[in-house]
Amino acid sequence: MSSTQRYSISAAEPQGRSPYRLLALDLDGTIISLDLQVDPRDEAALARARERGLLVAACTGRPYSGAVRWVEHLHLTEPLICYQGAQVRAADGSLLLDHGIPHELAMEVVHFCRERRLHLNAYRDDRLLVEHDTPDGRAYARHSGLETHVVSDLDLAMGPTSPKLVIVAAEEVVEALLPEVRERWRGRLFVATSLPTYLEMTMPGAHKGTALEFLAGYLQVPREQVVAAGDGRNDRPMLEWAGLAVAVEGAPAEVLEVADRVIGPPGTGGVAELLESL
Repeated sequence: MSSTQRYSISAAEPQGRSPYRLLALDLDGTIISLDLQVDPRDEAALARARERGLLVAACTGRPYSGAVRWVEHLHLTEPLICYQGAQVRAADGSLLLDHGIPHELAMEVVHFCRERRLHLNAYRDDRLLVEHDTPDGRAYARHSGLETHVVSDLDLAMGPTSPKLVIVAAEEVVEALLPEVRERWRGRLFVATSLPTYLEMTMPGAHKGTALEFLAGYLQVPREQVVAAGDGRNDRPMLEWAGLAVAVEGAPAEVLEVADRVIGPPGTGGVAELLESL
């Protein structure tokens, strides 16, 4: 959607019912801080928005098992977009959409990471699989609230597909890897960062934008009535698709350039400000 076609909050109806019915809300870096806190102002505003009929769906890179506790904490009842959009789960955890990376392609990434001595996360049945217990891996597990399962060989441990793969490394390493990995698997994997230390890979077309399009159709909400809010490169596809795109202050330039509005980061009441304006 071009900038001239985009909706803006200032163009919203000044009185009466809001033109927006669905908010797709990224979690980490948008409403959850790096120290895993949620501003009480944002929580209260979410509750008020839901009371007046706004549908709110978490749209996160987290695995289902690492996201569901936050969905419950925020009292969200709409289907959950997780694994960067590779999966959409109903409130009971059942799969509504599932696009996994085929095993052979996943193993190309495994071999690449072995050669570079990079920490790689894979997933099977919502379990976090790694070949080595590393500081990077432990930091990821702590942040995600997941138990790490160390396996001898991902070739044997992974299933026929993996929802996503994640390289965990220092921010400068991830920034250096991003263009290389994008070029190496161009057209075969969707590659983006979520947090600055996570380089995430899903199937092409399996990202937050396509997942949000699916979810909006499932909920029968027209595109122009959808708001998307996020802070990472992985959020750009859903911001591009939504009727109203909201980025977080400090997001990468490629995210800010598609935003209609910028809100403050977690801890500043940015989400509350957004919700109160809809």
